[in-house]
Amino acid sequence: MMTPRLHEAPVRCEDVRVKKSSSGRRPDVTTVELVGGTEPLTVELHSYDERWPGLYVEHRRRILTALAAAHVGVEHIGSTSVPGLAAKPIIDIVVTVDDITAEVDYLDALLTAGYELRTREPGHRLVRTPARDVHVHIYQHDDSAVVEYLLLRDWLRSNADDRAIYESTKRSLLRGRWDDMNAYADAKTDVIRAIKARARAAGTS
Repeated sequence: MMTPRLHEAPVRCEDVRVKKSSSGRRPDVTTVELVGGTEPLTVELHSYDERWPGLYVEHRRRILTALAAAHVGVEHIGSTSVPGLAAKPIIDIVVTVDDITAEVDYLDALLTAGYELRTREPGHRLVRTPARDVHVHIYQHDDSAVVEYLLLRDWLRSNADDRAIYESTKRSLLRGRWDDMNAYADAKTDVIRAIKARARAAGTS
């Protein structure tokens, strides 16, 4: 899940500035730990649900309460963050922290708050609800992956043509069987890359 670093567009997560507790950066993990192994994609595409923003707000509140001793940013990302876009009914949230390697500053608190660890990999951690209907992606504040998430979200919110292209792509892919959810995500890469290229071009025109 490594994303090329950008030199533009600062991360715009909703900052919540409180006491910083990290004691310094450590070496990050160098391998991918997927708790529970690969999983098949069993969730179908749903029409946009007006309840999704409210579910995000509920979990944003839970996350901020759990991480009250950290300097974090929180944003709603993914298809459920785009009004009118059909999506798998999974709320994706990105949380940014001072130091991804300082898990003591955030991971234990999120686990105590009811989330479960799914992925630990270089620069990224993923926790989710036991029902697997909320995924919380954790990155460092300066990680360009967050810029990429927000670029795609904001463009799809404002561009009906690319929103339709993206939805059509997902519907087409979901007609097949996916024994690995990550393989489904990878299959959308080319379309997402093209959409983001148009977003960047529009931003500089």
